[in-house]
Amino acid sequence: MTDQSVPAVFERVLPLLTPAPEHPDTSRGYLDLLGAQGEAPSGPIQSFWESSAGSALYDHAQSLARRVLPMWFGLPTRAHPPAGGRVLDIGCGPGNVTARMGSAVGPTGLAIGIDVSGAMLARAARTESTGNVGFIRADARELPFPDGTFDLVTSFAALQLIPDPHEVLAGMARVLAPAGWIAVMVPTPRGSLLHHAAKLVGERSGLEFFDAAEVAESLQDAGVGAVHTHRSGPVLWITARRTA
Repeated sequence: MTDQSVPAVFERVLPLLTPAPEHPDTSRGYLDLLGAQGEAPSGPIQSFWESSAGSALYDHAQSLARRVLPMWFGLPTRAHPPAGGRVLDIGCGPGNVTARMGSAVGPTGLAIGIDVSGAMLARAARTESTGNVGFIRADARELPFPDGTFDLVTSFAALQLIPDPHEVLAGMARVLAPAGWIAVMVPTPRGSLLHHAAKLVGERSGLEFFDAAEVAESLQDAGVGAVHTHRSGPVLWITARRTA
């Protein structure tokens, strides 16, 4: 039984957690599973995005990009979540993508956004939380859910900022239900010279860049089959389905 002060959405989220916190902290509107610990930012870019100013800028920039360049940011049709399904959004930032997933699954479904940034999550909780959309501060490398919990697991332009991204991909595969989908979008450089230059910049900034084969191999090693990849402008889309 949950505390009456816990927002209604977390009455649905808490039973899914392994383990559920004995005294859930939702005082900032999101469920904080890290407390004072938390992961240090991977570099100056992530550090900026985790600030209050960065979270506001990220929100506006992402909204503008989705309006101006919808072909880069639209979820692939094959990976749309089922009505009444559960969605997990990794690196959810200000929560606008998580909220879209909540609308897609409807009131009987559930959309959960995970991030390490308190500033991002506070903004998400303030503007996007509903009865079926909630946010958790947690480490994406140690997802606090049992195997096979979600029908769709997404990550939009976030994996390149998370330390040990291949651990994150393995965790995404673990919590995916049979016949469920993973949908990942990451920036990717084109061309050999640009690719090498981006790798150098990434090492100094905390960014990591990916190629299609690298991500597909990680997901297949984690037991997810039917991996599809395609490039759209400067971004790489990866979708994969768990077949068993």
